[in-house]
Amino acid sequence: MEIKLKPIGLIHSPYKTKQEMPIQAYASKEVAEIEVFKEYVDGLKDIEGFSHIILLYWFHKSKGYSLHVKPFLDKNFRGIFACRHPNRPNPIGVSTVKLLERRGNILRVEGIDALDGTPLIDIKPYVPKFDERKGAKAGWLEGKL
Repeated sequence: MEIKLKPIGLIHSPYKTKQEMPIQAYASKEVAEIEVFKEYVDGLKDIEGFSHIILLYWFHKSKGYSLHVKPFLDKNFRGIFACRHPNRPNPIGVSTVKLLERRGNILRVEGIDALDGTPLIDIKPYVPKFDERKGAKAGWLEGKL
């Protein structure tokens, strides 16, 4: 089975290198612009009513992957699917960001943790009733956050 993804836009962020980026979006207060390509702009209809959106993007600077990685909050190696490490079999990133405004095909957002020029593959609205999970556990991260 072959899966093909086509970017729907680009993330324009203040982060030019991996070293500048925060580890997770919640740690960032930086404002970024999400450029949605013209052929997808009609898909932004009604997005302004959401306070937050979920961005799915391609870790375009990721080089290969390992099934065991040492996460930034731990000294032990963990399984890649129990971590948010960018070097994954399919290098897909996800961030929930605050939507500040829409101007045509540009979305201004706050709280980004992606490199400038990152290909955007999808946008979904954050819906508290659907996305928040009461009683959720953080696995090996419990007590580290």
